[in-house]
Amino acid sequence: MKVQLNDILKGVEIQQIIGENQMLVSVLVFDSRKIEADCVFFAIKGTLVDGHDFIEQSISNGATVIVCENLPKEINANVTYIKVENAASVLGIMAANFYQNPSHKLKLVGITGTNGKTTIATLLFKLFRKLGYNVGLISTVENQINDQIIPSTHTTPNPLALNSLLNEMVNQGCTYCFMEVSSHSVVQQRISGLAFVGAVFSNITHDHLDFHETFDKYIKAKKGFFDMLPASAFALTNLDDKNGMVMLQNTKAVKKNYALKQLADYKASVIENNFNGLLLDIDGMEVFFKLIGSFNAYNLLAVYGSAILLNQDKMDVLTALSSLTGAEGRFDYITSAQNIIGVVDYAHTPDAVQNVLSTINDIKKGNEQIITIIGCGGDRDKTKRKVMAKVACEWSDKVILTSDNPRTENPQTIIEEMEEGVTPSNKRKTISILDRKEAIKTACHLAKPGDIILLAGKGHEKYQEINGVRNHFDDKEILLEQFKLMN
Repeated sequence: MKVQLNDILKGVEIQQIIGENQMLVSVLVFDSRKIEADCVFFAIKGTLVDGHDFIEQSISNGATVIVCENLPKEINANVTYIKVENAASVLGIMAANFYQNPSHKLKLVGITGTNGKTTIATLLFKLFRKLGYNVGLISTVENQINDQIIPSTHTTPNPLALNSLLNEMVNQGCTYCFMEVSSHSVVQQRISGLAFVGAVFSNITHDHLDFHETFDKYIKAKKGFFDMLPASAFALTNLDDKNGMVMLQNTKAVKKNYALKQLADYKASVIENNFNGLLLDIDGMEVFFKLIGSFNAYNLLAVYGSAILLNQDKMDVLTALSSLTGAEGRFDYITSAQNIIGVVDYAHTPDAVQNVLSTINDIKKGNEQIITIIGCGGDRDKTKRKVMAKVACEWSDKVILTSDNPRTENPQTIIEEMEEGVTPSNKRKTISILDRKEAIKTACHLAKPGDIILLAGKGHEKYQEINGVRNHFDDKEILLEQFKLMN
């Protein structure tokens, strides 16, 4: 596909342009390794690499247009140079223009927050499919266009992949798309150029400080998504989260809220909570849902509020929502022949771990043991490691510290950093096992009938990343194998 350069520059604030702008271009590229003839190369300043260092190489490989923040010393007469303030932001705008602005042709709703994004986005997708719509989903677990599943590599894809995906949704008749919006994507301008009809905030807790450096910067990143919303959009926030209203401070969007603990636009209270599901009083109606735990009561309420704000019928929404299950690897539980319950959950922040464990404690019936298997990812926020171990110990009867995705770090070092959060009184119930499969086996040997095993951290993931290599590893698969061996 070839397009006029001038056509995809609409909405771009250009500081200086050198060369011809009435020319055809075939592709947009921000990775110099993917240069091809007649392409536009975006020189983006990343955290590790500066695209400006690859301008000459990209031209020699066929790039005819360079979008940059600093013009090179040597100007090639056969190349067009476009100087802008922020090349990453311009990439989003030009990518949207390149694909004829697909986000304007459907109703795009973004979900942000530390925990709950995937469940809320997935439930909204399933709900609107059940209500009869053609729908798209962009999430951590997978992307989806109606019944077609597309593998996911990032919570929020890069602008080129994102607009290509949205364009395909439009081509397949989608009228709605629900997508997770990560804090990284806001800071890195991945959502630049997109038109949202709504935004949902779930909560914000300790996470990603390896990237954002401070909690304040992390909050501002989330808030940045709401700041960009137009007056025609809605902004739905969790009133029970102490930073919930911060999200709405500067937004032009219609402000709405939901809560369990106080009066809100969309209100619910938990009547019953057990391994069968949740009975909620939601906006004055008693409804049973298949999801488990008070954290899922918040997720359901966010979905309900979003659907009403998207002009859906209240009874149709509650009826359909009551029949749905959540996202893969989110409080995903199985029971062995010996009546041992295994729970697989993606919880990888202190708050998420506490939410899952407090839910298990709330719904267990007697003196059953809670055995938690937990690790922390390598090359990520190190400050949460000892906190996660501390939380796991406080809410469990036995804890096994193990490997998660060590990536390029030494897994033994990660475990030792987690052990710093284990108080002297909790050391007696904590053991460390480096091999995650052995940790799961050990938990199954320790468990007695009625006990509950929590496998926290990896959830839906089907791999374990060690030194840049992703080896097949599935918590649920291994747990099922161990349960069968116990028969």
